[in-house]
Formats: sequence, C-alpha cells, structure tokens
Amino acid sequence: MTKDASTPVPARDEHYSYAAYADPRMAETFETARFGGPIGRLLAETQEQVIAGFLSPLTGTTILDVGTGTGRAAIALARRGATVTGIDASGEMLAVARRRALESGASVTFVQGDAHGLNVADGSFDAVVCLRVLMHTPDWRRSLAELCRAARHRVVLDYPARSSAAALQSIARRIAHALGARVEAYRVFGHTEIREALEANGFRILDTHKQFVLPIAFHKQLGSAKVTGRIEAGLDRAGLRGMFGSPVTLVAHRVSGVSP
Repeated sequence: MTKDASTPVPARDEHYSYAAYADPRMAETFETARFGGPIGRLLAETQEQVIAGFLSPLTGTTILDVGTGTGRAAIALARRGATVTGIDASGEMLAVARRRALESGASVTFVQGDAHGLNVADGSFDAVVCLRVLMHTPDWRRSLAELCRAARHRVVLDYPARSSAAALQSIARRIAHALGARVEAYRVFGHTEIREALEANGFRILDTHKQFVLPIAFHKQLGSAKVTGRIEAGLDRAGLRGMFGSPVTLVAHRVSGVSP
C-alpha cells in the first residue's frame, strides 16, 4: 500500500511552516541559525549520537528521514553506514541538502514530499526518523501515523516538552503569530499524548533522551559548551532533567501491524 504525496494537506496554503521553509534565505541560513556556534553544535552532535545509539547497528539499514530539511540527520546517518532517503516538502531546503551531501561525500537520496502523505509502501524502511517536524506540522497525529506506517521496525522522533521552558516560548510565539507576526508558532507536547499516539499506531517507546533543562536560547547567550555542560550536569544530578528536560528524543519499536 502507498500513500500519494499529493494527498491534500490540512491548511497547507495558510500554515506558516510551508511558507517559512520555502524561503530560499531560510534554506541557506537554516544550519547556521539552528546549529551554528558551540551550543548549536552541541545540540546537533548530541542528538546525532543519541539517534545512532537508538538505531545501532546502522550499517546496511534503510532509513527514511521525514522533514529532512537541509539533510543534517540524513547525512550523519549515511556516513555511519545506513542507506538513507530524505524527504521534505520544501524544494529550497532539499537543494541545500543535496549540496551539503555532495560536499560531505555522503550518499543520500533526496525527494520532495509531505509528512501528511508519504508516497512509500507500508513498512518499506527499517526505521523512520523525524526531527523538528511534529512541532510545526499542521496535523501532527496524521504525520505521526505516516511515520509509523512507513517504518518496519523503529521510529525516532523529537519534540519540545510541555513541562519545559520551551512551553513559555511556545505561548509567546503563538500570541505573536495571532497578532500577525511572522514567527514559527510551534507546539509543545506531553509525553502521554505522544506515547498514546504511538501505541495507537502499533508502536511502543523503548527509550528517551532529554537534553537541556534551561532554555537553549540561554545557553546560546552563554556561548560555552563547557559551561553549559557543567550547569546541565548539576541540574541533572538534582533530578531536574528527568522532569523538565527538552528537547525530548525518543525511539519506539513496532509491536503490531507490519510484519518484520
């Protein structure tokens, strides 16, 4: 069974995420804005290591990176031995991803498509990865169901936690967006709703990783990975990361549905 990538997307014409990531300037500056500097690199490198651990061994596995953007995760996984396909709704982001993959020597197949209707067969990839997407997508439950449908064994995704400082920024951005500002008015999630949505699609959470207690913006202001490491280690020892850590990256495995 396949789903056509042209399947109508909820509120696509009006939703900020499509317009924002179709902007060539956004595509060209995305990596530097999100993952530049010591804290951006720390965020990216830590998540890369976590995902590699979640999906190990990677050599020979087939992975679909949904919402690949400029290809950061797809390239990292390909360089670790996986056969990777990256899909994104933005042709502008994919153009940057193809260039970055070529420059890095990584072999990745990039195709244009939408998380709400992936044009792939059921269980056609060993694992599906989806980073920084559910927080922005118009219909996150429909998108999550598509991730699960495409995955034979495992799904890896991330989200900003409702119990974290990110919730305050989310509220502020939603208010600003309602007032007409051009901002990414992302949503936050509770662990229970993510767990229940995964279970409804035949998946069970195996493991989670929470990265920061304090806001990423605060750490970027500090500008020191060493200082951030010390602060966050202290907060972790106090038990605060388990309660308030974000972003949350998790891996879930299939317990029903498509046969392995």
